[in-house]
Amino acid sequence: MAASLLNRALKPIKHPNFLSSLRSFNFTSTAANPSDGPSSSSFTFDNTNSICLKPPASNESTEKTTSVTMPMSFMTGSIVGKRFYEKVTTRESDDGVGWTVMLDYRTLKTPSKRPLKLPTLALAKAIAAEWEYQHTDGIRPFTMPLMKLACTALERVPLTRTKIIEHLMKKFDQDLVFCRAPEDNTLTAGVHARQVEKVDPLLAWLNSEFGFKPIVYSSFFGGKQGEGLTTAVVNLLKKTDDCELAAIDALAAAAHSLVIALGIFRGKLQIDEAIELIRLEEDLQVDKWGLVEGGHDVDIADLKVQIASATVFLGLSRKNLFD
Repeated sequence: MAASLLNRALKPIKHPNFLSSLRSFNFTSTAANPSDGPSSSSFTFDNTNSICLKPPASNESTEKTTSVTMPMSFMTGSIVGKRFYEKVTTRESDDGVGWTVMLDYRTLKTPSKRPLKLPTLALAKAIAAEWEYQHTDGIRPFTMPLMKLACTALERVPLTRTKIIEHLMKKFDQDLVFCRAPEDNTLTAGVHARQVEKVDPLLAWLNSEFGFKPIVYSSFFGGKQGEGLTTAVVNLLKKTDDCELAAIDALAAAAHSLVIALGIFRGKLQIDEAIELIRLEEDLQVDKWGLVEGGHDVDIADLKVQIASATVFLGLSRKNLFD
């Protein structure tokens, strides 16, 4: 069932090795220990049989009267409490619009106690899988990228949509793909040649997609793009739904490129192609000088997780794929 849903979600991305890439994420499943009660976790319960993250210990005395906020440890990747549940399931939301995740008999909520109502069953099952594969000794947020993106889409994007778009466009002129290494310099000639080979097809697609030719600069800081292209990109971002904008924002942050993020969003780029573009110059340096263990390899692994998880989230959140 899960494989079938993933296949349908990722079909528009045209990435044949996507499912095998997903399976390569090595999560170890450990059954919950019944002796680990909720008092040992960083979660709290309410009278609606729902569950949400508990505020820091200093605020415990006002827990019932204050808003629940996500602990800093959830954002930094530390272990958050212990696994206190045994079974993870999904069900249709009470209003019949969307799907929720159940930890035993309790409904999972966002940090601000909003229902974690997801647009598709496929996305709900994927997030349920993240919760299922948690260890008995603690919840590990760094193994739950889809959960983080879902919370961002449900809580942050609706409140800060305008600021997110402004932030993306603020860096648009310095986009990675608009910065071209000098051709007449012996130190950068190889980089320039690889950019022409790999980046120019993406720039040609950008011209075809939006009707405006991008401007390439031989500068690390890029340069101002034309008003027509800038306006067209802004209009596209404004038309996205909350899940789409959350995914684009995450992709652009990881790639240092809104254009690469839009390439994935529109199905132009596969994940491996996007990663190759992002690492183009650094990979040339690695080929020349060698890979630093504990440095380059960690960066590559982290980049793959960020790009793959945001792309999976994007695909699984699209309702029309599962109608």
